[in-house]
Amino acid sequence: MKSKIASLLSIAGFIAATFFTSSALAADHKVVIQVSSKDPQTQTIALNVASNVQKHYGMDNVTIEIVAFGPGLSILTRKSPQSKRVSSLSQSDIKFSACANTMAKIEKKTGNKPKLTEGVAIVPAGAVRLMELQEQGYSYLKP
Repeated sequence: MKSKIASLLSIAGFIAATFFTSSALAADHKVVIQVSSKDPQTQTIALNVASNVQKHYGMDNVTIEIVAFGPGLSILTRKSPQSKRVSSLSQSDIKFSACANTMAKIEKKTGNKPKLTEGVAIVPAGAVRLMELQEQGYSYLKP
């Protein structure tokens, strides 16, 4: 009887160890990428990083958000040379967030609200969004 119990406990331990090891390998990764530069090369690097991270972990195993504010907001506008790529990446579950504070300043200065690329969300403040995501365990990247 004792050997059967020991055998069952051994099997249960093996199953538990296998389950927890598998769960650890399938753990979701979360990344937030800051874009605050209007430099086209820096903006391209941010998009490349997001795409490469997603390819590395797989779409189902990583959550990626790009937060743009200040001069970096230009990457998320329809006039941006990156507009088609931003739209395409947003359809691949990469989130894009535009800073409402920056948009209001642009509108006040130019008289026109920036027209955002399809698939871009607006957050009240880009810097605050970065803080909130980091508090939720997101890794922070800034190219």
